[in-house]
Amino acid sequence: MKKGKVLLADSHQNMLAGVRNLLENMFETVFMVADETSLMEAAEKLAPDLIVADLSLPVTKEVNIARRLKKAFPAIKLIILSVHDERTAINECIEAGASAVVLKRSAVDDLMPAVTSVMKGLTFVSPAIADANKKSPKAVGQGTE
Repeated sequence: MKKGKVLLADSHQNMLAGVRNLLENMFETVFMVADETSLMEAAEKLAPDLIVADLSLPVTKEVNIARRLKKAFPAIKLIILSVHDERTAINECIEAGASAVVLKRSAVDDLMPAVTSVMKGLTFVSPAIADANKKSPKAVGQGTE
């Protein structure tokens, strides 16, 4: 049975629609916003169980959207969608408090396992990211606590 609510934020309408279709299979309600201001307002008003946000949303004063969201809503479960697979960008998101980082190009395969992991209190990083960064000692792994 589906339950809970998720807030999805991405400035690309096609990405919003595709990710929404995936999330509707897991959550009772999926709210969508297309900009940072709407994301912050909706997160405050709706108190979602999970936020899935595009790393590339414009950020006003913080380094990235993960840091801004976790500062404003420290208890929120957060999955970042990104086109970037560089170790520094991914580590920055995890260090900022994101529970998962999913590559947009592999969202069809990786989003459901990411949601499952995050809702269990685990972290998740798209396997393509982990594979690309295997040689780095600071690379984050998939499905870790």
